[in-house]
Amino acid sequence: MPATANTLSPQPSSGLNGWLRLRRVALNMWPQATFFVLLVVCWELMARWLNSPLVPGTVPIFRELQKITVDGFAFSEIWTTFVRMSLGFLLALVVALPIGIGSAVSHNTARFFEPGIILGLTVPGLVWALLCVIWFGVSMWSPVIAVALGVLPSLVIAVQQGVRSLSVETVEMARVFRLRRVAVLRRVWLPLLYAFLVSGCRVGFSIAWKVIVLVEIFGMSDGVGYQLNAQFSTQNVEGVIAWTLAFWLAMLLVEHAIFRPLDKHANHWKKVSVHEQ
Repeated sequence: MPATANTLSPQPSSGLNGWLRLRRVALNMWPQATFFVLLVVCWELMARWLNSPLVPGTVPIFRELQKITVDGFAFSEIWTTFVRMSLGFLLALVVALPIGIGSAVSHNTARFFEPGIILGLTVPGLVWALLCVIWFGVSMWSPVIAVALGVLPSLVIAVQQGVRSLSVETVEMARVFRLRRVAVLRRVWLPLLYAFLVSGCRVGFSIAWKVIVLVEIFGMSDGVGYQLNAQFSTQNVEGVIAWTLAFWLAMLLVEHAIFRPLDKHANHWKKVSVHEQ
């Protein structure tokens, strides 16, 4: 009998843990669910008040959203756009790391790249989209390079802030104890850059979305931007909003599945590295 009791005792515990986990998820999700509900209600009230074909109600919009998602067409177009965004983003990251680190540790390097960073922050994404379409035509290079040019300044600034946040005391301590370069890189530089890069990537991805849509509108034959332009050309307001909602939901998924776990891991790694020092 005691053995049987010991065997059965974990079952209520696992069930209780599952209930607590579900309750925690519900508590975390209710603010976002409330936002969605309020958004739908406010839009529906506005549509009924204006009573205009330019502001459709929620039912036609969700019907159009169902139409583009039920056969998987929206997912394939979103994936095409997402791949282009990711390639351009990775290209910008590869270039931003040496520029950001160099300009953070060297005053002359910072002064050299400062006009280019200000130029990148000033030029609208529309200009990069038009220029890349003119230069590279309908090819993969157009969206990739346009996204890289649009995202690069914000990533450089994120790397600069990460490097400059390193205290002088930490650098002196590493020098006094004659730590190996590999240890300094792993315990000091990477945790700082990791945390700041995750934050910069969030901002950069939102900029990349705005740039990639413009490139696909002007110079591509597929992708979310192309579909938005196609719906606009037929004055299908429901279609424009449905495609916007579809990509918005995809970006919410990316935020919760990729950026939030990365942000949590980066902050944890940074704290562990500080304690180990």
